[in-house]
Amino acid sequence: MTKFRTLDDLGDVTGKVALVRVDLNLPMQDGAVTDDTRIRAALPTINELADKGAKVLLLAHFGRPKGARNSEQSLSMVVGAVSTVLGREVMFCPEIAGPVVAQTVGILRPGDVAILENTRFWPGEEKNDPELAKAIAANGDFYVNDAFSAAHRAHATTEGLAHLLPAYAGRSMQAELEALEKALGNPERPVAAVVGGAKVSSKLDVLTHLVSQVDHLIIGGGMANTFLAAKGVDVGKSLCEHELAGTVTEILAAADKSGCTVHLPYDVVVSKEFTANPPSLRTCNVHEVAADEMILDIGPAATEALADVLKTCRTLVWNGPLGAFELPPFDKATVALAKTAAALTREGSLISVAGGGDTVSALNHAAVAGDFSYVSTAGGAFLEWMEGRELPGVAVLELA
Repeated sequence: MTKFRTLDDLGDVTGKVALVRVDLNLPMQDGAVTDDTRIRAALPTINELADKGAKVLLLAHFGRPKGARNSEQSLSMVVGAVSTVLGREVMFCPEIAGPVVAQTVGILRPGDVAILENTRFWPGEEKNDPELAKAIAANGDFYVNDAFSAAHRAHATTEGLAHLLPAYAGRSMQAELEALEKALGNPERPVAAVVGGAKVSSKLDVLTHLVSQVDHLIIGGGMANTFLAAKGVDVGKSLCEHELAGTVTEILAAADKSGCTVHLPYDVVVSKEFTANPPSLRTCNVHEVAADEMILDIGPAATEALADVLKTCRTLVWNGPLGAFELPPFDKATVALAKTAAALTREGSLISVAGGGDTVSALNHAAVAGDFSYVSTAGGAFLEWMEGRELPGVAVLELA
């Protein structure tokens, strides 16, 4: 496994200033934080550094202010929520570099925590401007990146700082990297990947990369319709990218060459309306979909067969739901397969790693997110990792 410096490699940090990149891009409603999952993810790192006597300065972005100050996207709005979750008083500093930050550092005692302003208020952040990175680094003694979700961006606070200060992976980043290494870096075989979601076009690179990495590729969601159509199945009114038939044929040929079995549904749940519990609901063989029907979930026989596939595997990577899971009863296949994966994980026969926004929602809906080996809340970074891309914020932490 690639080696990273972690908090275990830190010496005495009493009174030292830790610049810690975290993810505080939190969902808000009426000025209040509605989900504190990302704060909780950063908790172990912040508390460990504070308990060891460091002065902890938190760097984060919030929204897309495009390099200009905007009171509605100020991180001052999350200070209360962070303070509540940490169980510590948290100071706010309206700058990210310069004398105001130096002044804040002077006021902080060892073990104190402060949040600096939204890094994206400065145009140099997203441009990875070396001058901005130098100005930020001037107030710190070492750098910790605990925001895997922003690691696919080469920004001043995700990549630039790591070149200027001793750089370490925080506990959340470390857990993510270790889980991903087990899932695709050096996995126990056989490996299965579940890839769902609406469109093949949004996950082309993922599918192309995975067929050379996994033993079983399970395709669900709208993208399964595109695969079925490419194989000559009439999918009726289903969501389908017919123009990608050639690309799908290439992916299937590459899978064949790599010895990867691609699993497509052979029975499906169809309806004439895209609504919850529609009267026209029925289950049929994929070759029996009528011209005015749409496929909205994988059928029970195919779901059971997929469960049997998972029972033969040691590792599972999951991204995307199998059907239109937000509408009952089209959540059945996703829930059933997620429950199978969770049970296999609990009994110790499967390492299960899942990620991406819809995936987290689907696993929470199935009430099994806590049973998976690891659930990543990172969207774009998780997908880019599944595409086999190097993530700049991770690469810069690697030990040569």
